[in-house]
Amino acid sequence: MTTSCTDALEMAAILIDIKPGDEVIIPSFTFVSTVNAFVLRGAKIVFADSGIINPNIDEEKLAGLINKRTKAIVVVHYGGVAVDMDKVMKLAGKNKLYVIEDAAQSIDSYYRGKPLGSLGHLAAFSFHETKNVISGEGGMLVINDRKFIKRAEIIREKGTNRSAFFRGEVDKYNWVDIGSSFLPSDIISAFLYAQLENLDKIQKKRIQLWERYYKNLLPLERSHRIRLPYLPDYATNNGHLFYILCGNLKQRTELIDWLRSDGICAVFHYLSLHKSQYYRKLYKGVPLKNADMYSNTLLRLPMYFELKLTDVDHICSSIKKFYDAI
Repeated sequence: MTTSCTDALEMAAILIDIKPGDEVIIPSFTFVSTVNAFVLRGAKIVFADSGIINPNIDEEKLAGLINKRTKAIVVVHYGGVAVDMDKVMKLAGKNKLYVIEDAAQSIDSYYRGKPLGSLGHLAAFSFHETKNVISGEGGMLVINDRKFIKRAEIIREKGTNRSAFFRGEVDKYNWVDIGSSFLPSDIISAFLYAQLENLDKIQKKRIQLWERYYKNLLPLERSHRIRLPYLPDYATNNGHLFYILCGNLKQRTELIDWLRSDGICAVFHYLSLHKSQYYRKLYKGVPLKNADMYSNTLLRLPMYFELKLTDVDHICSSIKKFYDAI
């Protein structure tokens, strides 16, 4: 357990020994924490484009981004929908690369029957207040390669062997490696435990809301006015978020204003990191048109446990009225 998903990602970067000059492949359409963890260790970020069918990394273009300096691939399961991990792991194995799953949104979601977070060498989960189960802040590092276990414990404890001391394995604890204070408080963990006890109840409600959105808005997709989320046959839906893709940036902006005037708060999501204020001067790669397309057209609709099905109906009705009016 960690105090945040960001902490878990930073631990992952330390564990795979990222150094200046190493390259890490990461999708541009993600939250800044995914990238910051590796930038802090001195890595050069090689941004990858999203796929056309959903905002996940385009697995088909990864091979062209790998060179002798590449050390890891970080995949983000956007909205809890799995990346094609067989393709990623096969490519990583061939090139002796680490794979880290940013599974921040992926609690209770699966790839071909396997839990997300169990497929890469390391994975990071989030329990931030915006996630399915929450602890205000909070995260988790999942270790799937046993060689990382002992060092992860030390890094998490400020670089000391304190845990070994409490198990009676050493007579005193000492500073033995780099690290930081990545441990969550008991209060955070207790809050999360209560949430996990209600996971099935939470998930049932969120999936009901997701399916209600999809059913109500399907006529707009069939008339080619919007696009709805795509769920590959190898992935499951954990009801983390529901989004639509508008026709263009102008249309999305107008729809946001329309919904706000109806008392509905709908927001866009990530902005392409390769075009960010911090990284755009450093980016030397090709245009990432799909990442930019999601940045300009993706709109997240309200999704939280207390939302009612009648609320979803009202939101969808408002969206339909907007498209009928243009």
